[in-house]
Amino acid sequence: MRRRHALALFGASTAALTAPSVHAQQLLDVKFTLDWAFQGPQAAFLLALDKGYFREAGLNVTMDRGFGSGDVPVKISSGAYDVGVGDINPTIRMRLERPEVDLFSPFLVYDATALAVMTLKRENINTPKDLEGKLIASPESDAGRQLFPAFARAAGIDASTIRWQSVTPQLREPMLAQGRANAITGFITSGIFSLRGIGIAEPDIVTMKFSDVGADFYATSMITTRRFARANPQAITGLIRGLVRAQYDSLADPAAAIANLRRREPLTNVELETARLRMSLEQLTFTPHVRRNGFGQVDTVRLQRSIDSVRAAFGISRPMAASDIYDPSFLPPASALKLA
Repeated sequence: MRRRHALALFGASTAALTAPSVHAQQLLDVKFTLDWAFQGPQAAFLLALDKGYFREAGLNVTMDRGFGSGDVPVKISSGAYDVGVGDINPTIRMRLERPEVDLFSPFLVYDATALAVMTLKRENINTPKDLEGKLIASPESDAGRQLFPAFARAAGIDASTIRWQSVTPQLREPMLAQGRANAITGFITSGIFSLRGIGIAEPDIVTMKFSDVGADFYATSMITTRRFARANPQAITGLIRGLVRAQYDSLADPAAAIANLRRREPLTNVELETARLRMSLEQLTFTPHVRRNGFGQVDTVRLQRSIDSVRAAFGISRPMAASDIYDPSFLPPASALKLA
């Protein structure tokens, strides 16, 4: 009897030890790339991962830092990643130029574009026209650089006069601060705060947003392939649900989101990254439109206008409908997209 009792206890113990691994085997592995380094705007995505929102949906997500929105569609289309987040416009350009690529977005995160040209007062660049003949430093994968022709077209400037210096993401802001470039392109949440982080006073920073000249693009979006989405529709819906929950969590408690970020990046400048996160939430994510209607209420006329602006900027004759790049059929119920 003692032997049977011991075997029973051993069996129960073994079951308790193996149950998590069996459960883990049932999770779907998803390789997820961010658009940039682990900074304030990326804190909400990391929060969704670390709070277990994806695991609740049956997903084992590995999330890596990114190197620019222009790099995201390249990596996903190559199969290096299943899903990612990045400015949607480089993906639009890729789809226009390579119709065989099956990338699309099932969820738009940012309702407003973060793209901008940034310079310093000492450069005497006060309007887009003043950029003509100047040197702009930027990574080749930067969405602002890739979409600069659309900015130039909207602003009425001659983009052919602009000289470009290709730099790594880490050198972009230092190049401007050191006077080795006249301006940079990028997200306002990256450029402005990174300049502040290396000692540039905020009043000395001049920012020209793409939206200020009429290039009012949709921005950071979830990107994947139709092949992956059709094979794993519940996974796409689960990812969206988790991302939405984490965006609302970050809005309610930015300090907690940054504290979670700091656990991954111990050298995080809490004050700077909190300000960066707040800007992304208040100016780009939770616009008045999203606050009224919740996520997922995309203006397809505006999206089509953005597609046509990209086409015109790059001289692409092939048309593309908004429905080819954005498919809301994977969204969770409306109740999960709006704060109660």
